[in-house]
Amino acid sequence: MSAAHKAPRTIVFHLLPQFTLIAFSSAVEALRLANNVLGFNAYSWRFVSLDGENVTASCGLEIAVHNSIAVERSHLGGDKHPTMAIVCGGRNVERHNNKAAIAWLRESRHKGVALGSVCTGAFFLALSGLLDGKRCTIHWENYPGFVERFSNVHATTGIYEVDGGFYTCAGGTASFDMILHLVSQEFGDQVPASICDQALVERIRKHDDRQRLPRSIKIGTTNPIILKLVEKMEATLCEPMHVDDLASYVRLSRRQIERLFRTELKCSPSRYYMELRLELARQLLVQTAMPVVEVAIASGFVSQSHFSRCYREAFDYSPHEARLPHPTRSFQVPPLRRDPLFEKAHHFPAERHGQLA
Repeated sequence: MSAAHKAPRTIVFHLLPQFTLIAFSSAVEALRLANNVLGFNAYSWRFVSLDGENVTASCGLEIAVHNSIAVERSHLGGDKHPTMAIVCGGRNVERHNNKAAIAWLRESRHKGVALGSVCTGAFFLALSGLLDGKRCTIHWENYPGFVERFSNVHATTGIYEVDGGFYTCAGGTASFDMILHLVSQEFGDQVPASICDQALVERIRKHDDRQRLPRSIKIGTTNPIILKLVEKMEATLCEPMHVDDLASYVRLSRRQIERLFRTELKCSPSRYYMELRLELARQLLVQTAMPVVEVAIASGFVSQSHFSRCYREAFDYSPHEARLPHPTRSFQVPPLRRDPLFEKAHHFPAERHGQLA
C-alpha cells in the first residue's frame, strides 16, 4: 500500500490547564505543514482534557477539545487507536496531577502508543513512573526542581529527547523540532526541510541544541575568562567555591578576576555567584515542595537564617512568601548587577573568605 493510502497517524494532545500555547501550536502546525508538503493527510490529531471541557492556556486563550480522558481511553485498541499521546504542560503543572489521566497514559503505553510531552508535560509523565530510567528533557526553568524530585529519570538540557518510544521536548518552539524529527523518521529528511521552508524556519535544530541563549549573550560579554568562571560557578552552586579558588582555576590572581568582573559585569565575582545561587533557590521554591532549609543547602548556604536574609534582600520577600499565590513573582529576577539604585538601597552581608556563604 502506498504511503498516501495508509491511515493517518493519529496524535492525541492532552491539554493541561494553563498549558503553554506556543509549544502546543508549534507541534500542531508542524503536523499540518507535514500534510501540506506530503500532499495527503499523513497525520491527524485530536485534543483531550480531563473532563472533556475546554481548556484555557496560560495566555488566556481557550481551546475546544474533542474528548475527555474517559472517552479517549475507550478508543485504545479500537478503530480510533492513536499512534502517540502528547501531554501539553505549562504553568503549575504539579497541581494538575490526576489518577485517571495517569492510568490512561500507562494503559496507552501498554498497548503500544508512543508517549510524549511538551514544556512541563515531562513532569506529568515522570509522576506516572513511565520515565524511570529514560532520557527526557524539560524547560530549563523547571529543570532544577525536576531533577531534585525525579532521581530515577535521566533529565538532559537539550531541546528534545527521544528514548524508547518517549518523545519529550523543552517547550517553546522546540516542539516544532521534535515533530520534524518524527516526520524525518517516517518520510526522510527532505520533508522536514520543505516544512521549514513553509514555516520560514532557517534550520532544523538537533536534539542536543541548547535551550537558552549562548552564555556570552546572556551575560553580555565574550571574555573567555569570564565565561569560563561563570560556567564553573553554575556547576558548583550547591558547594560554592572561594574566590581565591576560582582565581586559581583560571590561573589568575583574585585581584585580576575581581577587576575583570567589575569591568565586564559591573559587580564582584562574589555578588554574581550569589545571584546565580539565589536564582536557583527561587526556582526550587516555586517548583518543588522542598523544605526551605533543604532549598538553602541545595543553593550553597550554610544556614537557613542567612539564606532567608539574602533572599529577602534580593527579592523583597521571604522564601516562605515565594510560595504564596503571586502570579508575577515567577518572572522576577534578582536585580543585582546593573541597578545602582538597588545597590545603594540594599546592603548585602559582608563577604567572608572571598565568598558570600
